Amino acid sequence: MRVYVAGNIVVDETWSIDELPQKGASIHGRKISQDIGGKGANQAIILSRCGIDTHLIAATGRDIHGQWIRERMQNENISLQPEEALSDNSDTSIIFNSRDGDNAIITTLAAAEALALERILLYLADAAPGDILLQQGNFSVEKTRALFNWAKSHGLITVFNPSPVNPDFADLWPLIDIAVVNQHEAELLHPTGVNTLVITQGAAGADIFRADDHLFCPAAPVQAVDSTGAGDTFLAVLLASSLIRGVEPDALALYHASAAAAITVSRTGTLNAFPTPNELTAILTHRP
Repeated sequence: MRVYVAGNIVVDETWSIDELPQKGASIHGRKISQDIGGKGANQAIILSRCGIDTHLIAATGRDIHGQWIRERMQNENISLQPEEALSDNSDTSIIFNSRDGDNAIITTLAAAEALALERILLYLADAAPGDILLQQGNFSVEKTRALFNWAKSHGLITVFNPSPVNPDFADLWPLIDIAVVNQHEAELLHPTGVNTLVITQGAAGADIFRADDHLFCPAAPVQAVDSTGAGDTFLAVLLASSLIRGVEPDALALYHASAAAAITVSRTGTLNAFPTPNELTAILTHRP
């Protein structure tokens, strides 16, 4: 089984600040890291480190950032397409990390928008029934809908993490098999009709709903340093745990996902904060 992640890949710049700024405020900050990021890339990298055959479809630019991204991705066991640059500039995220471990993120979309639907479908040509298409919220509603429509018509399992959130994503639920949302996204989008719904609650834990079944898993206790990428780690490990065992997302998958996310929030940065393949193997083979 293969997982196709259609999304974005960016350069993350993380800045340390005392508090998230109010409107009109001028504040001091300190740049503490530059890393590969983007929700599509984050989730794909974690999935591949879990041993899942993962294909990332995400665009880079012709700038120095794009070259740096493509070189760094050669260190991961992952297929990145297209191999060539599609836009003048790569996408960038500016991450403000406050003293209490919270964050705010600004992300550009130029490269992601340059990745046309027709080109994405070319990279999905080898997908077979039972494979997975995973998307986030970095494409337009129209492109996101078209890809999920294609996936359903070809027998793929569809997974959606609608972040950054768009209110119009609420129309896509009939196309989704597995949805992972936070509380804000759940309140805004009212996800209904999906086979499996996971609602994350940050440091409190996560709920999973399937038909009339409801499970809750508390978050693993940890001293949070930087929450960037924690949700992406959670989703990817949740999915990987289920795929490896050949089951629907369940209580054990929630447990594994929580343990992996706890590692991510205990470190600074994005890619550098993610669990290593060895750490993920230890998590995925553990039974509480």
